[in-house]
Amino acid sequence: MESTGLLEIPAVQARSQDPDPEVAAKARRRRYSAAYKQRILAEADRCTASGEIGALLRREGLYSSLLSRWRIQRENGAQAGLEPKKRGPKAQRVDPQAKRIAELERETAQLRRALAKAETIISVQKKLSELLAIDAEAS
Repeated sequence: MESTGLLEIPAVQARSQDPDPEVAAKARRRRYSAAYKQRILAEADRCTASGEIGALLRREGLYSSLLSRWRIQRENGAQAGLEPKKRGPKAQRVDPQAKRIAELERETAQLRRALAKAETIISVQKKLSELLAIDAEAS
């Protein structure tokens, strides 16, 4: 340290402890293991003094609503209730008969369209032959 007669300021320690100021390109959903949830719930249950739970939540970067939800999960199903759930719609079990019915309905619709085209062609041919027959008789 250099003494200048003013207050002595210690040299700045390595900046590796400072948080990274860069923001992630895409936010990622945080997922907590059942063991972590149990540890936090146990710590929260041990908190007796005013403000201890708030300090715990700030230290861990959690919201009080998470703690409430985890308590409900713990009451409903112990270990299994604390396991993370898969997000999104539940996978539908495909019934083979329903699959076959849908396939047959598509095939029927396709055949009906082909039939309608064929009937249109036949009706046009009939009208054309009638017109040509009339013209042939007239000449």
